[in-house]
Amino acid sequence: MYALITPVILTFNEAPNIARTLERLSWAHEVVVVDSFSSDETVEIASRFPNVRLTQRHFDTHAQQWNFAIRDTGIATPWVLALDADYVLTAGLLEELRTLDPPNEVIGYRARFVYCIEGQALRGTVYTPVTVLYRRKLAEYKQDGHTQRVHLTGTTGELRNPIMHDDRKPLESWLLAQQRYMRLEAEKLRHAVSGRLNWPDRLRRMRVVAPFVMLVYCLIVKQAILDGRAGWFYAFQRFVAESILSLYLLRGDVLGNKDS
Repeated sequence: MYALITPVILTFNEAPNIARTLERLSWAHEVVVVDSFSSDETVEIASRFPNVRLTQRHFDTHAQQWNFAIRDTGIATPWVLALDADYVLTAGLLEELRTLDPPNEVIGYRARFVYCIEGQALRGTVYTPVTVLYRRKLAEYKQDGHTQRVHLTGTTGELRNPIMHDDRKPLESWLLAQQRYMRLEAEKLRHAVSGRLNWPDRLRRMRVVAPFVMLVYCLIVKQAILDGRAGWFYAFQRFVAESILSLYLLRGDVLGNKDS
């Protein structure tokens, strides 16, 4: 099925990650990279790969950036493989994509993830499966808090093999990203109807409870405690992220739901 797929990647200052991801995409006739005017070596590194076609667009939202990437960059194939710059395809998944023969009623596939800390794979993660492979003309992205969701009308299948989520950017970059992401999540939670929230988001609305529940969940339920320092690092990353969200929610309470 390789000939029917165009991998698409959004980038912004992904120099520590992009080469590892692109190295696993040499099978693709073309890889479309939409860059948000990176200030590091991302563009230079991506341009070294002969099958990469790079376009730059100023970032507004993740949903708008993805919709531009799949609609306005001249992609000719019927299927798109939507990847983050820190998604590394496993050998098993590459073989699965090569031999995949989707039934007519299937319009997309979800993939599960193996989370890595500096290359060390963890036993578990809170990262949920994501629809990464889909029929391009039937897809539309919509913003959901800090992230985006692709909306498909039809049957979605499951890929058997996982993707490695292996972000090597500095901790400072992660902290800055969490500040932006959790501010958007806080805004989403404030305006959401309680009855439509899933249980993790309902827990998040309890403010200070969620960070400690997340810490225990990662360490015990997801067995991060068995992964040594990498597991503890991951668990504390999630604790910090949820703490930032709680701070934004608490600040909104103090200021009368005004996020500033």
